[in-house]
Amino acid sequence: MKTYFNYAKNSANWKSPQKIKIRRFIDLLFEQEDKILKKINYIFCDDDFLLEINKKFLTHDYYTDIVTFDLSEDEKLIIGEVYISVDRIKENAKKFEVTTNEELLRVIIHGALHLCGYNDKTKSQRNIMRFKENEYLFLYKTGK
Repeated sequence: MKTYFNYAKNSANWKSPQKIKIRRFIDLLFEQEDKILKKINYIFCDDDFLLEINKKFLTHDYYTDIVTFDLSEDEKLIIGEVYISVDRIKENAKKFEVTTNEELLRVIIHGALHLCGYNDKTKSQRNIMRFKENEYLFLYKTGK
C-alpha cells in the first residue's frame, strides 16, 4: 500500500467504503502523470490544526482546505504529506453546492497534483490545476 489515510487530533474519522477505490485511483493518477508513487499520507484534521501548520511552515495566517508537503528526493519518485481540513471541506461543499464526498475527492486529487508538480499560485496555474482536477474527477466517476 502506498496511500495512507490518517487522522489528527479533533478531526472526524472519515469512514468511507471508497477508500480502497481511492487508493487505486491515486496510483492511476500518478501513473498517468508519469510519476512513481512511493508513499503519500493524507492527514485529515480540523481548521485549527491546519491553521497552525499553515502559520508554522508557510507563514500564512489564514484557513485553507489543504497544505501539501513534497518530501521527495527525486522528481519521479514521489513521497508526500497532504493535510486536509475536514471543516473546510464541509464548508466548501456547501458553498460550491456539491456533496462532501465530491469536494473531499477533489481536494485529495488536488494534493496529488501538487506532488506531480502542478501549482496554483497564478491564474494560469489555477486554470490548469482546475482542468486536471475535473479531468481526474471525471475519470474517477466514470471508471475510465
